[in-house]
Amino acid sequence: MNDRHVVVVGASAAGLATADALRRFGHTGPLTLIGQEAHPPYDRPPLSKQVLSGAWQPGRVALKPAEALAGLGLDLRLGVEAVALDTDAHQVRLGDGSRIGYDDLVVATGAGARRLPGTDGIAGVHVLRTMEDALGLRDALTDTPHLLIVGGGFVGAEAAAVARGLGCRVTMVTDIAAPMGDVLGPDLAGMMAAVHREHGVEMRTGVAVERVLHDGGRATGVRLADGVTLDADVILVGIGARPHVEWLAGSGLTVGNGLECDETLYAGQDVWAAGDVASWLDPRTGVRRRVEHRTNAGEQALAVGRNVLAGRPAATPFTTVPYVWSDQYDLKIQIYGDTRGAQQIRVVEGAPSARRMLALYGRDGVVVAAAGINMVRALRGYRTLVADAASWHGV
Repeated sequence: MNDRHVVVVGASAAGLATADALRRFGHTGPLTLIGQEAHPPYDRPPLSKQVLSGAWQPGRVALKPAEALAGLGLDLRLGVEAVALDTDAHQVRLGDGSRIGYDDLVVATGAGARRLPGTDGIAGVHVLRTMEDALGLRDALTDTPHLLIVGGGFVGAEAAAVARGLGCRVTMVTDIAAPMGDVLGPDLAGMMAAVHREHGVEMRTGVAVERVLHDGGRATGVRLADGVTLDADVILVGIGARPHVEWLAGSGLTVGNGLECDETLYAGQDVWAAGDVASWLDPRTGVRRRVEHRTNAGEQALAVGRNVLAGRPAATPFTTVPYVWSDQYDLKIQIYGDTRGAQQIRVVEGAPSARRMLALYGRDGVVVAAAGINMVRALRGYRTLVADAASWHGV
């Protein structure tokens, strides 16, 4: 396998970690890493926290120092987008018109921020997914404007906390009952909502944004589905992400909610996937999954690196207990497993009044997740319940 040319599309955390794993596990052949952004690979979680607040400058989020990146011996193609894949010819076509051949291909193109329809080209409407997004929003918050956030997920909640720390007036609009309510459930999300309100965040919950209002090409506010209009100087849209799979159209690979892979992260025709873009059949649950977490990107990259070198017959299945965290004000939120769609939620330690609590989540009679707020050490002890799919009735 060492003389095979491996091409990794996506200079993301998953893409760089795949290249690093291949070298670490002994691949000495040609290795190409292609990235749409001009920046060397960087870490995304700090964008909505330390970078947005100005506490960190962009260089601090680099995944590897320049000398370590050079030490991987990569053909590094940055600032150029993969626009098409020809699996018959084993070639990736790039936006500059060039083509790169491969023996094995790893798709690690991640996901892009969803946007509200009709907002393209309207000044003052931001998303927060890339370095440019973070720096653009940071600049927009310099004069402490009124920031309106559409969406109550991780990105919106973290940005709200940062913006309040900068002195901005913040309004959050979400179509669910409480920010992060679809992830945390009513008890933990209710506590988080109370904390945001205590810090001065104005909230409109249970109502969707119908459209963005603008004047002269600049956003001035939003109209809600109930007819209410809200003014704003700057708007951040944080309504989730969509996997970058459009460039795979016509490739013959199966594309749905991500690039569909088997349990070894193999998509067919010498193509593998890792990170946010990978939709794989989890051997532990038998359910197809796609996970948008930083830790999952690293874990899948290691698995793909091993499997590419081992070859298809010796490839091993990939399974994981997903982990995600969020820092908001003086609170640390951590989750093991998949909380969405839980049929039962039980607070097992702490209480909202103490700003410390831990909950278990059950589905189909087993423990599927554990989440904690400011209970770092205690939460670790519950990870095994999630990994072992422990009986809900036994906890």
